Amino acid sequence: MPHPSQKTRRSFLGLLAVLPLAAASLVAQAPAPEATPTRIVGTVTALASAAITVKTDKDGELNVAIPDGIKLQRVEPGAKDLSGATAIQFADLAVGDRVLIRVSSDSTPSALSAASLIAIAQSELAQKQQRDRMDWARRGVGGLVKSVDAASGTITITSGAGANQKTITLKTTPATVLRRYAADSVDFDKAQVAPIDTIKPGDQLRARGAKSADGTQLAAEEVVSGSFRNISGSIASINAQAGTITLKDLLTKQSVTVHIGPDAQMRKLPEQMARMLAASTKSSSSPSAAATPNAPASAPGAAASAPGGQPRSWNQAGGQSSGNGQPGGWAARAGGNDPQAMISRAPAIHLTDLQKGDAIMLVSTQGTGEVSAITLLAGVEPLLQSSAATQSLLLSSWSMSSGGAEAGAQ
Repeated sequence: MPHPSQKTRRSFLGLLAVLPLAAASLVAQAPAPEATPTRIVGTVTALASAAITVKTDKDGELNVAIPDGIKLQRVEPGAKDLSGATAIQFADLAVGDRVLIRVSSDSTPSALSAASLIAIAQSELAQKQQRDRMDWARRGVGGLVKSVDAASGTITITSGAGANQKTITLKTTPATVLRRYAADSVDFDKAQVAPIDTIKPGDQLRARGAKSADGTQLAAEEVVSGSFRNISGSIASINAQAGTITLKDLLTKQSVTVHIGPDAQMRKLPEQMARMLAASTKSSSSPSAAATPNAPASAPGAAASAPGGQPRSWNQAGGQSSGNGQPGGWAARAGGNDPQAMISRAPAIHLTDLQKGDAIMLVSTQGTGEVSAITLLAGVEPLLQSSAATQSLLLSSWSMSSGGAEAGAQ
């Protein structure tokens, strides 16, 4: 029988053997300490005494102390370095300014302090965005990707619908800026730099650069693309409290639940406008339209503003008149037979304006049983007789031409 001291010694040694394992288990279960950011990028939402609140691009709102004596500078939108920066005072900052803050090394997650700050004035940013919108409208093209030749840097897209449909060849170079939209947004600020081989047939794409005289070729300076889903069908039910609708996808014959978030862009075509669009797209049975039969499976977009900074709503575009569709009437002011212009000027609506049985066409996030709407177009009963490829082209012409590329380019 072991001596009591031997038993005690063995128990003590056993405890020593177990302790490292127990400590490792506790470390594994303990939450990781919150990291202190080294820099903050975002938009000023509030100003206080020697402090600001910044809505960041990824971490929500943060409060940051701005000590006396640190370097505060302002640069113009699009500046690549600080060679043109000017010194400013704390009082020069304003709500809406974009800021880049270098965080002080003695900061903690709960007490952030700036070591330096660079700002872009909201007023100057708005002016640049307006110039960019005009440039995207003047020198931009958009549509569905037909083919990609990564080796030669060539992208072919199909743009427009009906009589306005054409094939455009884009030439890219190593200097071309290529961006890719996030899977659930066409917010240009969230688009990430991505190589040309991420662009696939059926994607939706927007580009700007120097156009050829006939508009069929473009030397691309900037390209933004994304892969989303097109859905057409009639609303089976609406849950206003949950912010969802259900419909049967005419293409897959499957029931889909669509989440309608606050950022979803929604419009409704007046009946006569829908009939005009349906008539104008009959010629889209041409070979170039038939060449994209799978396009509805992937087409993105969100209408942040009308193309080229044009009025957001149809009424702002000149109001309703006799509605006879003759030159000088509302239909002519809404873009004649140009699908892109007509849809962009259709009245904006909300979820409460929809009813069970309404026909809709929408661009959504990828998914099968559940998706989130990015753009939604109602009043489309006449358009549901068009081919799936034509419906996809209609949505791509509207959503990308009025999307984040113009509204958010910086």
